[in-house]
Amino acid sequence: MKLLLAASLLLASVASAAQFAVEKTASGGAVVTVDGQVFAEYIVDQANKPYLAPVFGPTGKQMTRNYPMKTIEGEQHDHPHHRGICFGSEGINGVQSWAEASTFGDPVKNAARLANLGSEKHREFKTLEAKADSAVLVSIIDYLDPKGKKYLEEERTMIFRVGEGTRSIEMKQILTATEGTVNFEDKKDAGLSIRVPTEMAVEMGKNTKGSGHIINSEGHTDADAWAKRAKWCDYYGIVGGEHVGVAMLNHPSSFRFPTPWHVRTYGLFTANPFGTKSLDKNAPDGAYELKKGEYTFLRHLFFFHMGDEKEGKVAEAYEAFAKQ
Repeated sequence: MKLLLAASLLLASVASAAQFAVEKTASGGAVVTVDGQVFAEYIVDQANKPYLAPVFGPTGKQMTRNYPMKTIEGEQHDHPHHRGICFGSEGINGVQSWAEASTFGDPVKNAARLANLGSEKHREFKTLEAKADSAVLVSIIDYLDPKGKKYLEEERTMIFRVGEGTRSIEMKQILTATEGTVNFEDKKDAGLSIRVPTEMAVEMGKNTKGSGHIINSEGHTDADAWAKRAKWCDYYGIVGGEHVGVAMLNHPSSFRFPTPWHVRTYGLFTANPFGTKSLDKNAPDGAYELKKGEYTFLRHLFFFHMGDEKEGKVAEAYEAFAKQ
């Protein structure tokens, strides 16, 4: 009982008396604001998948790269499919939703790759609500093959909260085989991602004092954190002159907890439970199937904080999240 009470008190620090509002956009997406300022926008009509961008942290600094939504001088302009916070896979039923058409360049030379390109289509909002301590979006998403035929359905719950020096976005994803058997392939490029700001990327700072760093719950840092399993992983650095970070926390109820992290020093940050052998040649193949009516459940928390993982109290935030 005492543990549950402690967890509730710690999680209360993620919420505050801030004023939330949710407004549906003309394009069918939604904008979440807190105290009249944009927290995040859910965009549904600009790519082959919905995504959150831009996303702003507790100091008001933008915590997602602008590209490819905007072209800003000084930013990295690689991997145009790394859009804010998004989800995708290089292979479900042979369909690719991780990349998008612009990823491949010349359509003639890359015709074979484009032929497997599918989409994740936001169909409707099941919930669009501003509460006293949070904002909640529940999006129903149809996964379509290159011919537009549905093969998978997702219910994606996004819960936005703020606290003292923190902001968070909780993501609960239910991937259901509504149409028939669904085969998930073991792929390196798959999972829930955020592309961090260019100036926060480890490679951009070249490991000088105050530059970007990666650390996970097991103590692996920077490039060594790639493909390692951990309960949480944190990416922090300097953004607009301020020391800030974003951690992704992997809930114990989530598929294949603790997840491997496809986290890169150039700025990609992905929780990928679908890639096992593709991330570690000594691991067994992680391909699996869902029969009609079966589902996979994923649960993560994007935890935006001040400073490094110690100042941001990432480990404490994880312990509270894990007890929920």
